[in-house]
Amino acid sequence: MLFSHDTEVALQAAAALVNTADGPTERLPDVAALDEFVRIWGWTGRRRRTAAELQAVRDLRRWLRRLWVADRDQAVDMVNQVLREANAVPQLVRHDGWDYHMHATSPDAPLATRMAVEAAMAFTDVIRADELGRLRTCDYPGCGNVVVDLSKNRSKRYCDQVCGNRAAVAAYRARKLEAAGGQQAKAPGKTGRPRLPGTRAS
Repeated sequence: MLFSHDTEVALQAAAALVNTADGPTERLPDVAALDEFVRIWGWTGRRRRTAAELQAVRDLRRWLRRLWVADRDQAVDMVNQVLREANAVPQLVRHDGWDYHMHATSPDAPLATRMAVEAAMAFTDVIRADELGRLRTCDYPGCGNVVVDLSKNRSKRYCDQVCGNRAAVAAYRARKLEAAGGQQAKAPGKTGRPRLPGTRAS
């Protein structure tokens, strides 16, 4: 494990939130979709379940995407600003089956604030470890999703199995075409040697 468990979960949750803005497709179209996202990623604390709460979470995605591609100094400035504005006070807490981990906001704080601060706290670990290179965008052409690479050898290139499978299929087809082109280049005769005019093939 590269980082603490709660840091890794926070990074993955932040990536999942960014990726709900998938081009023209809105994956948080309504409060019910936000409810499901909150359930999947185990967010606790007070919920308003209003259109304003939903919009605040949607707006957070733009900040997170900028943070994802920021250089180290830019990321530090962005993280510090969020922590200052939220009056974040890190504390150890234990709840809902989780052992002690860090919270830096009140459970009554707005959901988008809690999400931003938790992402910022996770980024402090990544920045201090100088591992921002593990946060990148998907390598598949046309996919703008963000990726958290927690592999030992930094080998994660795609946002999910779908893009990985597409890339594997494309590479396979390219190899097949290359092999077919090579076979066609060898095609002139059975032996590959040109025949002299007026002679029969052996």
